[in-house]
Amino acid sequence: MLRVAGVQDTWWDVLPEQVRQLPAELARIDAFLDDERFIAPWRAVFAERLGRSSAPVETLLRLLYLKHRYQLGYETLCREVADSLSWRRFCRIPLASPVPHPTTLIKLMRRSGAQTVEQLNPVLLGKPAEDKLLRCRKLRIDTTVIEADIDHPTDANLLEHGVRKIGRLVRQIKAAGAARRTRFRDRSRSAGRRLKDISRTLRRRTGKALGEIDRITGEIATLARATLRDVAAVERNARRALGKRPSGRLTHLVNELDETVAGTRRLLEQTASRLAGIRTIPDRLVSLADPDARPIRKGKPQHPTQFGYTALVAEDERGFIVDHQMHSGNPPDAPQLVPAVERATVLTGRPPGTVVADRGFGTATNDQALNVLGVQRVGLQRAGKPGKAYEHSRPFRRMRNWRVGIEARISHLKRSFGFRRTRLRRLTGAQTWAGLWIFAYNLQRVTVLSR
Repeated sequence: MLRVAGVQDTWWDVLPEQVRQLPAELARIDAFLDDERFIAPWRAVFAERLGRSSAPVETLLRLLYLKHRYQLGYETLCREVADSLSWRRFCRIPLASPVPHPTTLIKLMRRSGAQTVEQLNPVLLGKPAEDKLLRCRKLRIDTTVIEADIDHPTDANLLEHGVRKIGRLVRQIKAAGAARRTRFRDRSRSAGRRLKDISRTLRRRTGKALGEIDRITGEIATLARATLRDVAAVERNARRALGKRPSGRLTHLVNELDETVAGTRRLLEQTASRLAGIRTIPDRLVSLADPDARPIRKGKPQHPTQFGYTALVAEDERGFIVDHQMHSGNPPDAPQLVPAVERATVLTGRPPGTVVADRGFGTATNDQALNVLGVQRVGLQRAGKPGKAYEHSRPFRRMRNWRVGIEARISHLKRSFGFRRTRLRRLTGAQTWAGLWIFAYNLQRVTVLSR
């Protein structure tokens, strides 16, 4: 059941005014969040009268801001709020009431999903647009990589993970009362020993080490194939037991086993292709825990290949992130430009006067489409050396120099707002993660510009 506000606490009036007073930044944010429009996205998630009462939405919003503003985990956040009078008052938690448990916040965010978070940023930016604080006269756009929370993937490591995860799931299914008499051999230790052999082989740093690694990887693949043969009977009998005695936990375990088996089969196909000499594999699977993550190459010498998601970021002249989008893999930049400008136009009610982006967005089609939208100055560089006279002109060089500033903004987001790595899995988790960080950044930006 939806709870918009908590109970009023009269104990705050007993404390001295110096203790009750909020810091300047939190006071401005507290006043800014007192708007019904921030509550509207949550009404579609919770019923008005049925079910257990949720944590107050006004408290949840303020807790999420503190979490992502200071890059805290849920447990650390709850501990710090419980220990700070100013943070407790900012989150509107009475002195005699406990701080919401970390698992409560996790369940609320998991239930809300990416769609609710995506609605918060347009609502947040709508208020500065009405107050003429956000005009979006100039717009610069770029893409970056948000890394997934995974280890560096190798074929042997991924196959060993698949064998180990299948063994764990089979043990849990048997403990839940299904397929108890079905024979299954857990080959996790055998795969783990061969993975250690690879690490010892790598220390030799000789030409023969690569051939030895391929041989050991083939042995791990053989263990994975044997595991898939054994697990087929367990999966079949577990489905049969589930039909006789439905169970929510058993259903979850069986579905996760199906997904892991499918992922392991895909890893075996990738490993067979690589051992056959095919090094380039399209749509490569790099993690069983985060199947939506993909290898991405952006041409950076220090990070030739990154594993995660691609994020588009559009910033206006005053530092607001007016649009962001998350994608799995590394789609082309050029088709994303016009939709981003259209979304910024809907937000402010008029097209930006200047749009700049790097060479990945520079096409004649984009130039024409932006002119149709009403953009007066277009600063899209073309691939290769600047050959046109317009690219050597002073106005174009000014736009190009201003465009470079978005690299600093992206670096600031990664260093101070957790935009470097997503801690939530799959594309929907990455969208939720990025949306909350952008929400915290824009909210903090509003307080800076409205002083």
